[in-house]
Amino acid sequence: MSKPKEVRISEWYFGGLASAGAACITHPLDLLKVQMQTQKGKNISMFKLTGVVIKNQGILGLYNGISASLLRQLTYSTARFGIYEMAKQHFAPKDGSAIPFYMSAFLAGLGGFAGGFVGNPADLVNVRMQNDVKLPPEHRRNYKNALHGLWRVAASEGVFRLWAGATMTCSRAVLMTIGQLSFYDQIKAILLTTPYFEDNVVTHVSSSLLAGAIATTLTQPVDVLKTRAMNAKPGEVKSMLKLIKSTAKESPLAFFKGYIPAFARLAPHTILTFVFLEQLRINFGKVKKEQ
Repeated sequence: MSKPKEVRISEWYFGGLASAGAACITHPLDLLKVQMQTQKGKNISMFKLTGVVIKNQGILGLYNGISASLLRQLTYSTARFGIYEMAKQHFAPKDGSAIPFYMSAFLAGLGGFAGGFVGNPADLVNVRMQNDVKLPPEHRRNYKNALHGLWRVAASEGVFRLWAGATMTCSRAVLMTIGQLSFYDQIKAILLTTPYFEDNVVTHVSSSLLAGAIATTLTQPVDVLKTRAMNAKPGEVKSMLKLIKSTAKESPLAFFKGYIPAFARLAPHTILTFVFLEQLRINFGKVKKEQ
């Protein structure tokens, strides 16, 4: 009788490590997305914007705010992946089958909300550091790194300012986590029921690419509002409703500004995150105990 195949499951912190690794590669695309979302009036393309950043700041200008981006992933993604993964393992049926999709989506949304709240301060500093490069020198905030940015915001604008845009951040995180995590698991499970896919990198890439497309579409309007709220000067955004109205006046498509760079960044980021996550699970995950 053959020995049953060993099944490994993720540790709670694998998601944060995988997301941080992905962020190191996709950060330039995230920077361009933020700058496109904060454009007002005449818009320039992603390619022209890339040229402007490199001309003014050099290649390293594309990595402005990388420390904040990493801090964001290590707070935001560790929380959302950790809560989702641990809850999913806790509620998994004893027969080894997957939890229902509605429960998966609920747990992902819960994890996303918590992650959005925990990660908001780093996200705020991340947006500001990425947008700094296109401001006139006299208007730049010049944060040296993520921790310096957190201290500067708390000292000059108040601690609560670190949670500016938290409503949008949490809303976006709920939709993002449902789009990425629960849809990834669902798509992967469907693919594995066919004779063409196995639990390997091809399946992980295919599932995460589709999950990334779903997540981008769900989150883009909220992402635009979040970016604008975070980048605004104190008192500039009177209420979220007024921000929605002012954005809508530009055109309905204003809610999808930066969609292409958002997808171009989120697709590889989602793919890399899940490929890294699956490799961590397969190589370093804990062995699932038999019921």
